[in-house]
Amino acid sequence: MSISLVILAAGQGSRMQSDLPKVLHPLASVPLLVHAMRAGRVLEPQRVVIVVGHGAEQVAHVVAQEDDQAEIVVQDQQLGTAHAVAQARDALADAAGDVVVLYGDTPFIGARTLEALCAARTEFDIVVLGFHAADPGRYGRLVADGNRLERIVEFKDATEAERQIPLCNSGVICAGRARLFDLIAQVGNDNAAGEYYLTDIIALARAQGLSAGLVICDEAETLGINTRAELAAAEAAFQASARARALEDGVTLQAPDTVIFAQDTVIGRDSIVEPYVVFGPDVTVESGAHIRAFSHLEGAHVSRGAVVGPYARLRPGAELAEDVRVGNFVEIKNAQLGEGAKVNHLSYVGDADIGARANLGAGTVTCNYDGVFKHRTEIGEGAFIGSSTMLVAPVRVGADALTASGSVITSDVPEGALALGRASQTNKPGLGKRLMGRLRAQKAALKKD
Repeated sequence: MSISLVILAAGQGSRMQSDLPKVLHPLASVPLLVHAMRAGRVLEPQRVVIVVGHGAEQVAHVVAQEDDQAEIVVQDQQLGTAHAVAQARDALADAAGDVVVLYGDTPFIGARTLEALCAARTEFDIVVLGFHAADPGRYGRLVADGNRLERIVEFKDATEAERQIPLCNSGVICAGRARLFDLIAQVGNDNAAGEYYLTDIIALARAQGLSAGLVICDEAETLGINTRAELAAAEAAFQASARARALEDGVTLQAPDTVIFAQDTVIGRDSIVEPYVVFGPDVTVESGAHIRAFSHLEGAHVSRGAVVGPYARLRPGAELAEDVRVGNFVEIKNAQLGEGAKVNHLSYVGDADIGARANLGAGTVTCNYDGVFKHRTEIGEGAFIGSSTMLVAPVRVGADALTASGSVITSDVPEGALALGRASQTNKPGLGKRLMGRLRAQKAALKKD
């Protein structure tokens, strides 16, 4: 059956004490909302509608970057969850099949849970996702008989007996599109908060002889983020889970608690990750690579047998072929390094193509930016770049060519050539000693004053 997703992302999140919309706060290097969007992809939705409100333009920008087919609808006033979902009615007017309602501040819902939720629709008219809470607190309670749901009671409106029920509401619902919006149209706001609750559709459905079912998941999947403390706890939970998966997949983490993963980090088996390595978004490390301590990787691909670091930085567009060596205090950005190439220390390589087995000496810099445009540097296979060479792009160094240490290379270097781009040295006998004497005398005079 066709599925549409409605993801609620309109809240301000005032308890975050932030100008940034709550759903845009990062968890594992990506916004909370993006976690929800990616979770929903397991259902292969035909339509995705994001309900925005506070910071609508900022949220819409992030949505477009993640999924340019997703539709944005605006909830101008936050009058409750039923009111929020109702904003998607027109956008889904011609959609077939079911609608699944997710939340932009609930990042951990799992693929199997969502599949089970939708599968239960073969038995029930409406399906709700619930969980057994260790501390039910102020969650809405689910009044159920087995997997048959009778009603949902918000904490504010619950009796003392109902508040003792440990089965709680996640807010996630699956129902047929037409039925969902028909029931929402009947929801009122005669409750303690004066809001239109999505949960009220269960009682309305049951009163009309419709069936309501219940799918139960682990409480961790329903974790919602409302404060900075909860965000920090969620980050810790994600990192613990990611580290455990990496170890199970055959990755050596020398000090697991010091390694930081992003939501989409991929590391192959038999790779070694030393302490204090940070993986930002969009990083793939192939099997058998070695990431040494205090390195930071983002938007990078590291092939088998490559060694990175310590203290290296790989920025977006860094592509390292097999057996590449990137050493300490080296930064690579938007550059491809061929098989066996070496950039071992104190260098910047940006907007460049480095050939196989090329060796870039200490202090090499590709001068790629003229203040307006970026330009590329090409270094051929087997080339040797002397220490402290400045390569002023656009420039090409041919295969097996050499540059002398301290050179500024502004023109192409033919294959096999040696390029020297530095001024001739001139020695002035005795001038150094006289100059230093003069400077020391000036310093002594200043102290007397």
